[in-house]
Amino acid sequence: MRLSFRIKHHFFSAFRELFVHHHGSLEFRAKIFALIIAANQEATVDAYIIVKKIGSDIYKEDEDRSNLLMITTKELVQKVKNDNGLDFDILVESIQKELRIVPRYAKKIDIDSLKQIVELSHDIDIISYQENILEFLTVLKDDTLKSKKIQIEKDEENLASKY
Repeated sequence: MRLSFRIKHHFFSAFRELFVHHHGSLEFRAKIFALIIAANQEATVDAYIIVKKIGSDIYKEDEDRSNLLMITTKELVQKVKNDNGLDFDILVESIQKELRIVPRYAKKIDIDSLKQIVELSHDIDIISYQENILEFLTVLKDDTLKSKKIQIEKDEENLASKY
């Protein structure tokens, strides 16, 4: 990563909410990736490379934003692994809470992208655990999209009218 990005990252980490456009959306995506990655105690750098690649696809080659997604994901995984104010259950609750507040985020749950991270696992128990998480996320996404359809449509109309 470029030195300029690292400097910006340290600054943005402290003031992410103020300076990063649509930071909530980026953080939500990072939480989803972190949920799958943290389920594997043996997670490797390859998982973060996949997150960066997916970020590049999402953010249309905006390297800074895809790097920020990767770093935010890594920070969340480290917090879970180090039991630093965030554990697996709190991460799940946070995702559920954000979907209640901003149901359109359910569209940001891309199960196919998450499967790429599961494919890195070699332990049968970890794969099973990650697949259970994928199933949970699929149900959560489908339920949110179905039950909050009208609210999502209104939110998207409001967003479209702003831009």
